Amino acid sequence: MTNRLIKETSPYLLQHAHNPVDWYPWGPEALERAKREDRPILLSVGYSACHWCHVMERESFENEEIARLMNDNFVCIKVDREERPDIDSIYMSAVQAMTGQGGWPMTVFLTPDGKPFYGGTYFPPEDRGGLPAFPRLVEALAQAYRDKPGDISRTTGQLVQRMKQVSAGLESKEPLTADIMHAAKRAIVSQFDDRHGGVGLQPKFPQPMTYEFLLRHHVRFKDPQSLEMVETTLRKMAEGGIYDQIGGGFHRYSTDTYWLVPHFEKMLYDNALLVKLYVHAYQVTGDPLYRKVVEETLDYVAREMTDPLGGFYSAQDADSEGVEGKFFVWRPEEIIEVLGKPDGELVNAHYGVTREGNFEGLSILHVAEDARSVGGRDGLSDEEFEGVLSRSRAKLLEARNGRVAPGLDDKVLASWNGLMMRAFAEAGGALGRPDYVEKANQNAKFILDSLVRDGRFLRTYRDGEAKLKGYLEDYAFVIDGLLSLHEVTLSQRWLQEAITLGHAMVDLFWDDSTSQFYDTGRDHEELLVRPRDYTDNAIPSGSSMAADVLLRLAVVTGDSEFERRAVKSLRSVRELMARFPTGAGHWLSALDFYLSTPKEVAIIGRPGEDGTDALLSQVFRGFLPNRVLVGTDGLDDEGARHAVPLLEGRDRIDGRPTAYLCENYVCNLPVTEPGALADQLLG
Repeated sequence: MTNRLIKETSPYLLQHAHNPVDWYPWGPEALERAKREDRPILLSVGYSACHWCHVMERESFENEEIARLMNDNFVCIKVDREERPDIDSIYMSAVQAMTGQGGWPMTVFLTPDGKPFYGGTYFPPEDRGGLPAFPRLVEALAQAYRDKPGDISRTTGQLVQRMKQVSAGLESKEPLTADIMHAAKRAIVSQFDDRHGGVGLQPKFPQPMTYEFLLRHHVRFKDPQSLEMVETTLRKMAEGGIYDQIGGGFHRYSTDTYWLVPHFEKMLYDNALLVKLYVHAYQVTGDPLYRKVVEETLDYVAREMTDPLGGFYSAQDADSEGVEGKFFVWRPEEIIEVLGKPDGELVNAHYGVTREGNFEGLSILHVAEDARSVGGRDGLSDEEFEGVLSRSRAKLLEARNGRVAPGLDDKVLASWNGLMMRAFAEAGGALGRPDYVEKANQNAKFILDSLVRDGRFLRTYRDGEAKLKGYLEDYAFVIDGLLSLHEVTLSQRWLQEAITLGHAMVDLFWDDSTSQFYDTGRDHEELLVRPRDYTDNAIPSGSSMAADVLLRLAVVTGDSEFERRAVKSLRSVRELMARFPTGAGHWLSALDFYLSTPKEVAIIGRPGEDGTDALLSQVFRGFLPNRVLVGTDGLDDEGARHAVPLLEGRDRIDGRPTAYLCENYVCNLPVTEPGALADQLLG
C-alpha cells in the first residue's frame, strides 16, 4: 500500500508513503480537491529526526481505523518543515496563537482555502495527559466544519488577522546604539545558569548565536562576565551527554539542566553554528578543548554527513530499532569487552559508565571525572591518559558502527549547507587545516552547480533532483558561506558569486513598501500570508542573516543600497534585540558590526605561497568579528577585481604577497611581513 508521497524526495515524506492515510504533498492537487469537494484540510507538519513525529505516525497514521476517519473527512496533507519553512512558519504562528505554544509534530485543521480553525502538536490515539484522543478530535472537527460554519468563519477571520500582524514588522524611529547591546547582555545575565551554563533550567538548547553575541560583547567592551558565561557554557556542553564523546558532534538539546540527557537527533545546522562558536572561542582563549571539539565535530560531519558530490546531509535520527538513543548508550561490561579491563575501567570512570546507568538503566557518556583524577590513580601522566582515551575512542567508535545506525536524512538543504560551508572554511583558516578549506570548496561547487536553475537558487536536493524555489535564508546563508570561503582561498569566483547572489536576494525578497525582507520571493506561490519570521531560533532568521551579509557586502562593493536595507532591517527589530536577546542573537551580531568601524583587509597573493599563508594566518589568529577580508590569488580576471573597490589599485610590493589594511576611512601602509600586519590589526 502506497500513497502519493511515494513520488517525493524528502526522506520524511517517504517515511509516510506506506501509511494507510491518503496523504498528499502540499500542492495544487490537494488544494484544488479540497475546494472542489468543500472538504477541510488536515495538515500534518514534521521532520525526519523528530522523535514524537515518529510516535504519532506509529500510533495514529499507521492505524487503519484512524486513517479511515482522516480519509473520510479531510484532505490530508503531509509537509516536511525543512523543505517548506514557509508553510511551517505560517501555520506555526496560528498554532501558537491558539494554544500559546508550538512544536512538532504540528497538526492543523484548515478550511479548503487554507485558513486555520484548530491546531496543536502531538495528539495521542486515546485521551492521555490532558490531551484529547486524535480520532475523537478528527470526528469532532469534521462535524464542526459541517454544522457550525459561522463559528468556523469567525475563528479563521480572527486567526488570519493575528497572523498578518505577526508578519508585518515595525520600523523603530529610535537610534541604533550600543545601549541595545548592554540591555541585551543584562537580559541574558538574568536568565543565565551560573553553575551549569546555558540559559534557563530545562530543557536546555545550545543557543550558539546568544554566545556569539556575548563573545562580541566581551571583545568590544572588554567585559569579563560575558566571556565567563560563554566559557562556562561551552565547557559544560563539551563535557556533557549532549556532545557525542565517541563520534563527535552535538545532539539537538538537553532534556535536563546538566547537559547530560539529550534528545539524540543530530542536526546539521546545530553543528555548523556550534563549530563556528567554538572556533571563535578558541581564537579568543587558545583553549585546546575548543579546538578539539571543532575538529571532532567537523570530522564527524565529513565522515557521516557528507554526500560524495560535496553536499552536506540534513540530520541523523534520534531512534534506532525504534528506541531513542539506543545507538549511543553503553553498559560498563560492553566497554570492557571492547577495550580490555585496564583501559575499559579507566574509560568507564572518566565517562561515568556505571551498572545503574543514567538513562533507562544504560549510560550516556559524559565527562564524570576529569582526566587528571582518573589517570592519577593509576599513575598516568596527562599525556599518557590522553593516549588511552584517544585509542579507546577509536575502538569504541568502530564497535558502535557495528550497531544498527539511526536513520539518515540525506537531503541537502541550501541554507544549512551555507552554514556548514562557513564552518569548514572558517575552521580551516583559524586552525591551519587546508583539508577543511577543501571541504568548503567542494561544497560551494556542488551547491552552485546542483542547486541553481535558470539563474534561480533552489532549496533542496536529493538523488540528483533539485527542487523548490529558494527562500531568503537559502540566499543569505549561502552568501555568508561564500564570503567566508573567499577569505580563506582569495578566489574571486566565490566573492563574485556572493555579490551576484546579494543583488538577486534583494530583488526577490526585499519589499520597498514595507522596508523589510520577506521569507518567500516575489515569484513564490501565493499563500495565506507572505511570511516573515524575523526571530532567531535554532538558526538565524533569513532577515538577520540578510542584514549581516548586506552590511559586509556594502563594505566590499561600496554599494550604499546594501547598507540602507540592512539598517532598515535592524530598525525593525530594535525592541526585540533589547528585550528578548535569546531570540535575536544573530541580529545583535549584525548590530555590533553596524556600530563598528570594520577593519578592511585586502591581501594580494596566492594561497599556498609562504608569504600569503603567513599573512592570512595573522588575520585568522585572533577573533576579529568586525573585519572584512578580500583578496586575489593573482589568477583572476582583472575585470572582476575592478568590481571590488578594496582591491582596486592594490598590487604586490617588490613581488611579495602584500596586505593592505584600512579602517574608518584611513589606510595604513601596505605590509609584506606578518608581524607588521599583526601590529596593524591590533592597533
